[in-house]
Amino acid sequence: MSRKEMDALGWDACDIILVTGDAYIDHPSFGMALVGRLLEAQGFRVGIISQPDWHSAEPFRALGKPRLYFGITAGNMDSMVNRYTSDRKIRSDDAYTPNGEPNKRPDRAATVYAQRAREAYPDTNIVLGSIEASLRRIAHYDYWSDKVRRSVLPDTKADILIYGNAERALLDLTHRLAAGEPIKNIRDLRGTAFMVPAGWKPADDWSEVNSTRIDTPGKIEQHTDPYAMTPAGEENCATGKNPQAEPQAEAQSEAQFRPIKIMTREERQAALKEQRDKSVVRLPSYEQVKDDPVMYAHASRVFHIESNPGNARALVQAHGERDVWLNPPPLPLAMEDMDYVFDMAYARAPHPSYGKAKIPAWDMIRFSVNIMRGCFGGCTFCSITEHEGRIIQSRSEPSILREIENIRDKTKGFTGTISDLGGPTANMYRLACKDKKIEESCKRLSCVYPTICSNLNTDHSKLIQLYRKARAIPGVKKILISSGLRYDLAVRSPEYVKELVTHHVGGLLKIAPEHSEDGPLSKMMKPGMGAYHRFKELFEKYSKEAGKEQYLIPYFIAAHPGTTDEDMLNLALWLKKNDFRLDQVQTFLPTPMALATTMYHTRKNPLHKVTGDSEAVETPRLGKVRKLHKAFLRYHDPENWPILREALQKMGRSDLIGSGDRCLVPRNTAPSTALSAIEKRKESPAPARVAKQFGLPRPRDGAAIARTPAGGRLQRKGAGQATATAATGRSDRSGKPARSGRK
Repeated sequence: MSRKEMDALGWDACDIILVTGDAYIDHPSFGMALVGRLLEAQGFRVGIISQPDWHSAEPFRALGKPRLYFGITAGNMDSMVNRYTSDRKIRSDDAYTPNGEPNKRPDRAATVYAQRAREAYPDTNIVLGSIEASLRRIAHYDYWSDKVRRSVLPDTKADILIYGNAERALLDLTHRLAAGEPIKNIRDLRGTAFMVPAGWKPADDWSEVNSTRIDTPGKIEQHTDPYAMTPAGEENCATGKNPQAEPQAEAQSEAQFRPIKIMTREERQAALKEQRDKSVVRLPSYEQVKDDPVMYAHASRVFHIESNPGNARALVQAHGERDVWLNPPPLPLAMEDMDYVFDMAYARAPHPSYGKAKIPAWDMIRFSVNIMRGCFGGCTFCSITEHEGRIIQSRSEPSILREIENIRDKTKGFTGTISDLGGPTANMYRLACKDKKIEESCKRLSCVYPTICSNLNTDHSKLIQLYRKARAIPGVKKILISSGLRYDLAVRSPEYVKELVTHHVGGLLKIAPEHSEDGPLSKMMKPGMGAYHRFKELFEKYSKEAGKEQYLIPYFIAAHPGTTDEDMLNLALWLKKNDFRLDQVQTFLPTPMALATTMYHTRKNPLHKVTGDSEAVETPRLGKVRKLHKAFLRYHDPENWPILREALQKMGRSDLIGSGDRCLVPRNTAPSTALSAIEKRKESPAPARVAKQFGLPRPRDGAAIARTPAGGRLQRKGAGQATATAATGRSDRSGKPARSGRK
């Protein structure tokens, strides 16, 4: 962090300097701490520059010139998502900055930091990493500028980009650089991307496959009619001459005859795998995809098809006169590797230089434990799979239990409650394909959509066992589960639901149906409401058996691609029927490389073959339409009544305007009457206040929160347990910084 600390350690220079847009917190949930400790454990001297002033190169010279490279990251979050709301408005705070202070990092921070580092020391290697770089490794649609931008590599002029689970590639790269190998020669690491001359290949025996051979875009050529009276080309026969006869005869005379080799099935498979491993798929160029929505959707589809580490090929995409080359995704970390990464000697606290400043992101996760990585849900609006992959990487039981003990013994302020035992999803711990060979050859984008794959092991017994052992640790009073729950998986294991509901719900449990209608759900790759109702039955059954009054808190997204005004109206009627009132709602935010973002930009569905005439996806893009969809989720708010009345009249649903029980909004209301309505419904207290009262994690900005129905109120019933006197409670998803995503 400073020259003074380097002097105290007796260092004259750092081997690696990591630059991050976050405050430095020495905890495995924060990428820079994990990477720094990993490199330190290998004997390297690591310096960290946190949230530097980017207006000049001078702050990037604070620790001197690194011996090996600058490691550049925007932080745990994409800097644009961190700074802007889904309506492109600037957020008022930054959870990763001391005291939540905003404007401490630039837009597109990875690009700006890399450029300043290069300016500070022009001949130093630049290595890009983290989620912002991962999601921009090829040409991508940028929501904030509403255009397709090129890969982050040519803009940053970085030497190499490491994407996904970077530990293995990072260590290999660092050791090879330390041994004196030039970075421009390191081209064989999985999970890396770099710029190369046009047409470059690793060796002469590599072949190139055009992506249109994998998934043909555009119109399909008509086949010759076999019943036509005059077959195509018969005019040649009419002359008695065949123009191709002579060349064919010459070719035949020159042909070399080779013996046929009879190969076993195993030999054929090995030969095909070797051939596949030495082939690269050429995606449409940046210049093509930026101007052609069909080609963009096609490139997105092929990119996701080639994402399974077991069978993915290298990808290449032209950017002007050079190519961006992507090696196949990194292989998942084994359990012992995950343990090694998480068991290192973290201080589990912010850097002392921050003094008593509060860092909201740290407060969110300091009593939580990350037990796994990855997600096979495949939700199209989520970027977890593009970054962490679909294969679940789990820690061992002893490693997780040791971390709980470390929290108990070392983390200040611990009162006995673990706020979460989860990850991107609460209940995918140690779930995997039943057959490794099937997993390695699979091309499905989701293991659970449209139905749960028959090859997926859905046994929750190991997770149940983990919960029980964690509860038994002395000094631990309660363990809550705050990560998003995949309820369509949970209903496969009633024993898990019972264990969860009986011991690990603090009165309110978050789940994310996201919508009630099949149209939007099919574009999200989410299950229908049938799974929600089955889970709700189990939840209420086991809550009653445990003698607890507990409530489900469902979350929804407004204005997702594939959503019509009628879909949002039906969702609003579902909310009213079930007596849900949402305090805060989330409008769809297109993040780079997500499949739903492709739908938003191109109005095409990349879940199926893309052509000019293929399915058009209705996409709410106009601000007024997005505002309307958001208003449907808050149909009870008087501020939304005018826009809802206008929409209902246009939709021919004036029958829903009035004072009857089935009506969605009242007729024109005088200001004084509207004020009385607000007072009557007694809006719930702020989400942060509720979270603090019931020992729940601090809510994330923009999440959908179900309010206590009119006349209901929340009460406190002991540490970490909340109940409601009406049909539902109100809470919020955890918003943990390192484990974003909705299940």
